[in-house]
Amino acid sequence: MILFINLLLQEPLINLPSPLGFALVAALGAIIGSFLNVVIHRLPREESIVFPNSRCPACATAIRPYDNIPIISWAVLRGRCRSCKSPISARYPAVELLTALLYGAVFLHTGLTFALPFDLIFVTMLIALVFIDAEHMILPNAITYPGMIFALVARLAIPLLMDGSYFDDLSSGLIGAFPTWPVWAVSLLGAVIGALAGGGSLWLIGWIWERLRGVEAMGLGDVKMMLMVGAYLGWRLTVLTLFLGVLTGSITGILLMFKRGQRNLQMLLPFGIFLGIGSIIALLVGKYLIAWYASQFVIQ
Repeated sequence: MILFINLLLQEPLINLPSPLGFALVAALGAIIGSFLNVVIHRLPREESIVFPNSRCPACATAIRPYDNIPIISWAVLRGRCRSCKSPISARYPAVELLTALLYGAVFLHTGLTFALPFDLIFVTMLIALVFIDAEHMILPNAITYPGMIFALVARLAIPLLMDGSYFDDLSSGLIGAFPTWPVWAVSLLGAVIGALAGGGSLWLIGWIWERLRGVEAMGLGDVKMMLMVGAYLGWRLTVLTLFLGVLTGSITGILLMFKRGQRNLQMLLPFGIFLGIGSIIALLVGKYLIAWYASQFVIQ
C-alpha cells in the first residue's frame, strides 16, 4: 500500500498523450484568459471582478454567451461590439491566446502532476500583473499579497505531495545542506531565501539609489511582486528572473530612446512587465539556462 501511494505521488496523475493534454490545458487557458481580461480591466479601477456580468465598456450592453467565446468571438465580430459597433481592444484576444499558449507550455514542462495546478496559478497571476502594469503602471496588492501566501502554501504542499526534487533550489543542493530537516521545512526555508533574493534585493537597490541620487528607483509594487516570485521559484531562478528582467528592460528602454530621439535615462518603464516575462521564462526553461551557463566554465 505504501509503495502504491509513493508511486501515485511521484508519477503523472493521468497518462494522457501530450498533444491531447496540451490541447485540453490550452483550452482551459483560453477560458481563464477571458476571465483575466475582466481582472485586468476592473481591478485597477477597484471594481468587482464578479458582478456585474461582462459588458461593453462603451454602451454597457451585457455580452451574450455566444459573443464571449475566447478568441473566436472577437474574430467573428471583427473586433467590434455587436450592439454599438465600438472597437474592442485587441488586448482581449491577445490575453486569451497568450494564456492558452502559456498554459500549454506549463503542461509540457510540468506534466499532469500535483505541481501543475500550482504552476498554472502562478503563471495566471503573472499574466495579470504584466498586463495591469503595462496599462496602469501599478502592481495591485490584491494580487501580490495573496501571491505571497500562495507561494508559501505551494512550497509546503508540493514537497508533501511529490518528492523533494521539484523545486530548483531544493534539487540543486538545499536539501543536502540540511539533511536532518524534513523536506517541507527545507522548502519553506528556500522560499524565505528566494523572497529575500528577489524582493529584498530590489528593495535594497532602490533604497541605496534613493539615498545616493534622491530619486525613487524602485516601486514597492516591484518589491512585493518579487517577494512572491522569489518565494515560489527559489533563489537560483529568482536571480535569473532579475537578470532577464534587467536585460529585457534595458534593451527595450534603449530602443525606445532611439525611436523617440531622446536620451533620457530617467524614462519610466513599467518594470513589472519585464520581471513577469523573466519569471515565466525562469519557470519554464530556467534550469536549462542555468545549466548551459554553468557549462561555459567547465574546464575541458
